[in-house]
Amino acid sequence: MHRIIFGRCGAAAAAMAGILLIGAPLCGQVELAGNWAARLHQDWQERNPGPEAVDYSGLPINEEARANALSYIASIDSLPEHQCMPYTPQYIVVGPQGIKMWAEEDPDTGRIVAWKISAAVDRDILTIWMDGRPHPSKYAPHSPAGFTTGVWQGNTLTTYTTHIKSGYLRRNGVPTSDQATVTEHFMRHGDILTITAIINDPVYLTEPYVLSRSWQLDPQAQMSATPAPCVPAAEVPRLSGPGSAIPSILPGENTFTQEVTKLYHIPAKATMGGAQTMYPEYRKEIQTGYAAPTKCTRWCCGWEGRAAVDTLKDCIGDYRVTPGLSLKPPDEDGK
Repeated sequence: MHRIIFGRCGAAAAAMAGILLIGAPLCGQVELAGNWAARLHQDWQERNPGPEAVDYSGLPINEEARANALSYIASIDSLPEHQCMPYTPQYIVVGPQGIKMWAEEDPDTGRIVAWKISAAVDRDILTIWMDGRPHPSKYAPHSPAGFTTGVWQGNTLTTYTTHIKSGYLRRNGVPTSDQATVTEHFMRHGDILTITAIINDPVYLTEPYVLSRSWQLDPQAQMSATPAPCVPAAEVPRLSGPGSAIPSILPGENTFTQEVTKLYHIPAKATMGGAQTMYPEYRKEIQTGYAAPTKCTRWCCGWEGRAAVDTLKDCIGDYRVTPGLSLKPPDEDGK
């Protein structure tokens, strides 16, 4: 028997509840509860090892966001006060983790009050309020998780998040402000869950940024709603002893601005992002003088799996030592 998911569907739907005791969800709603495993073949570099240090292509950022991102250096996250800073809600569609979803119901009426999405070591539990409550005043405190409400639009759960603390749009320092809002659409197709996020930020973005990711239902997965807590620690002596330094990059001193150009021959102006870099027509603007690299020298194996193992002998070393990946070159027998 399927449980009936009650929503704000009107008196007629409520009256039918007594009849449809064996029925499917009312009003086009679908079941979202379960353990949803990440399938990292989709944008695997972005979600797993992460983007290049200076690659803002495809992001509709303005000059302020670009300057902020160019001052970012990854080692800042080694500082104890930065190690456990949680990401903001849009990290669900940016990061590599699977997610667990479940409903919280009113014990008297059986109505779903909220949908919950599990936390990760670097992200808080997300609560999607379904009971019609309003968003707080704009002066209310902001949190890493923000405040989210949701409504069903046919088979799609649409959510709207406000009151988010400042964070990152991409894991190379591209920022989002505390004025950013996130609209997400949760769409289930069989055992595939797709979440499309639309991020608006009047401070750092000139246009909405749209990002979509998919997960697969895995009944054998064991996902915790709240993982083990993050515990900060001094990772290297220079951050805790005499002469310690704070990692930083001064304006005009970022040494990674030409890295993507050297690796992939992509013009530097494209790596600086901007709304124009989101659209296919931009290729015409940068194609003059472009020549594809004669050989791949980074991230050549793609998504880990049998195909990657078969071609690893043609790859360059940095992929082999990426934390969390277990690939190794084939031996003389090809094993």
